[in-house]
Amino acid sequence: MRAAVFNGERNIKIGNRPDPVIREPLDAIVRVVRACVCGSDLWYYRGVNKHQIGSIGHEFVGVIEAVGGEVNALAPGDFVIAPFTFSDGTCEVCRTGFQSNCPHGGSFGNGVSDGGQGERVRVPFAEATLVKVPGSGFSDEQLASFTALSDVMCTGYHAAYSAAIQPGDTVAIVGDGAVGLCAVIGAKKLDAARIVALSGHPERQAMAKEFGATDIVAVRDRQAVAAVMDLTGGVGVDRTLECVGTDQSIGTAANITRPGGMIGAVGFPLYGEFQYATLFWRNVGIRGGVAPARQYIPELLDDVLAERINPGRIFDYVTDLDHVAEAYAAMDERRAIKSLLKVSSP
Repeated sequence: MRAAVFNGERNIKIGNRPDPVIREPLDAIVRVVRACVCGSDLWYYRGVNKHQIGSIGHEFVGVIEAVGGEVNALAPGDFVIAPFTFSDGTCEVCRTGFQSNCPHGGSFGNGVSDGGQGERVRVPFAEATLVKVPGSGFSDEQLASFTALSDVMCTGYHAAYSAAIQPGDTVAIVGDGAVGLCAVIGAKKLDAARIVALSGHPERQAMAKEFGATDIVAVRDRQAVAAVMDLTGGVGVDRTLECVGTDQSIGTAANITRPGGMIGAVGFPLYGEFQYATLFWRNVGIRGGVAPARQYIPELLDDVLAERINPGRIFDYVTDLDHVAEAYAAMDERRAIKSLLKVSSP
């Protein structure tokens, strides 16, 4: 099959990989319909984080082509959303809602397992991992939103959930990438009264407002802290959603959250200098981590199907699998918020 192959820093090419086959009775083979490039993929692309040579991509939706002998709740022809990690669904960690940390699970597109940026994927623990989408004849807009649910919408929502947003809260979002924009959706879903989006890019500011942001702070660092403090009467926000993962972003989050407030942190952590004491002395809490997408997808899928949310709007660059390298370049050069790959027809 054809698939994107990571060959090293800034070297993504279409290559040939073995067609996936059923190996275990709980496996399924999914024909990929839509995939996308994740912000975390860019850290590998840029050489910031290590990635094994081979398959890449962990966000995809598609149609089941084959199932193992012990898969009963799914069948060939079902349209499914794959969370970015697979999990057994039966261990204590999965039962408590943290499937992304399943000790028997793993991630897609790590160089060894099939990546979502390819024509087909073998999915272990298929019944526990995949979420079936009811209906058929999906529009391009729906397909884009389903793809967003495979990771980025769930990650943004995880920031909001981890920050324990309460109705009426004032919330700030640090980061205007796809995760940060989806965090705006998450904050609105949890009934935040005021949502402050930190963004210096007019097109992203517009999308943040479309998703529910009430205020925009277009400056950074100390100026951003001063602006948020001015908006909140010098107190700070109740909750901050940190969606970048750098020293600068977590430092801003720490300084704009009021004493007793909470940070929901989902940015891939690249901290080198940030100190926990910054939070300790101000009684600011922090929660977050790798989003348990499988836990959130059913609820968010209902929202998409009912047209309460439309996270597929984050895809502002659309191409096909043959042009996956350009999809990476567009995001790397900040010409795109997030790139969508049309791999096959539904």
